[in-house]
Amino acid sequence: MARIPKELVDHIIQTADIVEVVGDFVQLKRKGQNLWAPCPFHNEKSPSFSVNPAKSLYKCFGCGKAGGVVQFVMDVEGTSYVEALKYLAKKYAIEIQEEEKTPQQQLEQNERDSQFIVSDFAKNHYHRLLLNSEEGMSIGYGYLKERGLNLNTIQTFELGYSLDSWDDLMKAAEAAGYDKKYLEKTGLTVIRTDDQGKDTGRRYDRFRGRVMFPIHNISGRVVGFGARTLKRDDRMAKYLNSPESEIYHKSDVLYGLFQARQAIRTQEVCYLVEGYLDVLSLYQGGIKNVVASSGTSLTEGQIRLIKRYSDNVTVLYDGDAAGIKASLRGTDLLLEGGLNVRVVLFPDGDDPDSYIRKVGDQRFTEYIETKSQDFISFKTTLVAREASNDPVKKAEAIRDVLHSIAKVPDAIKRQVFLQQTSATFGIDEQVLITEYNKLVKAPSQKAPDGRTSGGNSGSYGQGAGSANTGYPPSNNPRSAPAARPMTDEEEAEMLMYGGAEAAETLGTAFQPSSAKPEADDDIPDMLQVCEREVLRLLVLYAGREVEEEMSVAGYLMGQLGEYPLQKPLYAEMWEICRQELLAGRFPDARLLAQNEREDIRQLITDLATERYEISPNWRTKEIYVFNEVDLPKLACDNAVLRLNKVHVQRELDQCLEKLRHPLEDVEMFEILGDIKRLKELDNELAGLLGTVVGRTA
Repeated sequence: MARIPKELVDHIIQTADIVEVVGDFVQLKRKGQNLWAPCPFHNEKSPSFSVNPAKSLYKCFGCGKAGGVVQFVMDVEGTSYVEALKYLAKKYAIEIQEEEKTPQQQLEQNERDSQFIVSDFAKNHYHRLLLNSEEGMSIGYGYLKERGLNLNTIQTFELGYSLDSWDDLMKAAEAAGYDKKYLEKTGLTVIRTDDQGKDTGRRYDRFRGRVMFPIHNISGRVVGFGARTLKRDDRMAKYLNSPESEIYHKSDVLYGLFQARQAIRTQEVCYLVEGYLDVLSLYQGGIKNVVASSGTSLTEGQIRLIKRYSDNVTVLYDGDAAGIKASLRGTDLLLEGGLNVRVVLFPDGDDPDSYIRKVGDQRFTEYIETKSQDFISFKTTLVAREASNDPVKKAEAIRDVLHSIAKVPDAIKRQVFLQQTSATFGIDEQVLITEYNKLVKAPSQKAPDGRTSGGNSGSYGQGAGSANTGYPPSNNPRSAPAARPMTDEEEAEMLMYGGAEAAETLGTAFQPSSAKPEADDDIPDMLQVCEREVLRLLVLYAGREVEEEMSVAGYLMGQLGEYPLQKPLYAEMWEICRQELLAGRFPDARLLAQNEREDIRQLITDLATERYEISPNWRTKEIYVFNEVDLPKLACDNAVLRLNKVHVQRELDQCLEKLRHPLEDVEMFEILGDIKRLKELDNELAGLLGTVVGRTA
């Protein structure tokens, strides 16, 4: 698998100007050393999104999004790490020469590229026919206009029309020089076979006399088509979709996501509908954060796509009762994927498309805002109504709801849903808890829809009157999703900074043997504060001189040794910096902020960004404020002394705690000696700290 060399990755990151990159998406205004803007990731009135040009980092103090220039592109465009690097390379005219591929890998890449190219040709051909041919204008455009779609929507989604001809696309593609085998591989043309399944040598267009809906992947490339016939023929499928191909996997695509991704992020909710026209009508009506599963059952891949942009999804159900029951099964997957799911049910006989055309944009928006309800409450009410007074159906309905509650990863939400279910069905909550525990402890048990239950949920305390009615910790093992082949981009990411190489070059698997970090819960808050300050100075000022031929990094490493930090994440970060120094490089916050691990990216950004800056007016009033940039040695001395003092105080507390228990005389005298020594050391450190602080005032 080809990959981008790490040296080129570093060159791209160091070349990219974060102010220019972010400025392509929001209008930045300077305020002090940083630039500010309304956050592109959520709605807000006063700017809380900050960009630090010197450190090439961004942070929103509202929603918490943070990182470097590559992470910003990933966040704002919803792309992978490799795609973000390619975006920046293209912007700054940096040629990416990937490491040499094997002949087989190059062949596979060429095959995929050719299919993308021919799909794009077909999209343009169909779009041109819709707007410029007599048949396309009268039939295709006439139909879309009748459905209320305007020209802007048609052009935004690149809608088209296929002529009612056996070989129109095939002839146009061959005339333009495209190989017919790629038309076949993408399913644009069909091979005619005889009764024995042998190729007759004849080919014809798959889509004929249909309105065409191009399906884009998240990068905006056309991977397939949906097509609606306008003929009244019961023998003909109303909708026809492209078959699966090397570039089109239905389970990993959502119709409209390319156009909706930015709105989903800023609105912090995704509206999920069923059909193409639902998406188009809502988008045109101002609801741009809408996608469709295109009539297919919702898949884990599609859920992962939604979660890249928002944790909140609202499913817009048609009023058809049979359709609702079928959709309930897919909604359970949304819950299992960790999404917050709400539901809107339209009046019987209406779908989102028909209802927005009936009542208009404003009333439609008001309707979905007022009629939205959480999924569990909706399902509980629905199945309770259907069960009515039938005890057997009621018991089945309760178990069905419990299966859905078991999919919810959040323990508090599960407890609330159990309480609601108890009230709706009029059944004792403890009985529900007992039944719930049976359910989650029997993972092989089948749910009413045929799928297995449990997997990600904890159980409640059992037995009537049990005091334990809460969940155990939420780190219980979860059943892993079914494996699927990785895309080129995903494999490139894994090979670039994943696995053993990541552990070797970035220290992500570091666990010092001589000083194993304690769990966060065991580390006092003050110790974590002091460790964080030491790490902050190391990351931000590694190469700055504290004295002649002595850098901040060298000074701190010399003062504190190899493994001075107890908090696991801080210890890993310290080791990453130490390895950089051993390799002859100073740790660079710009590069560290591009780490593939989110917790490390977040830590670096937090260390490097501050919401408030000292006003320059203080200097005009001759008020001295300690500046660590100008006095790095004082800052380092202060941080090291404070960290050492906290360690001494911890040892002192441990000795005092030992005195609370019965001891032999010899052991007691040893501890008293240790206490005397530690108190003297504590006083000495306090004196040194006073000296350091005094010199800064």
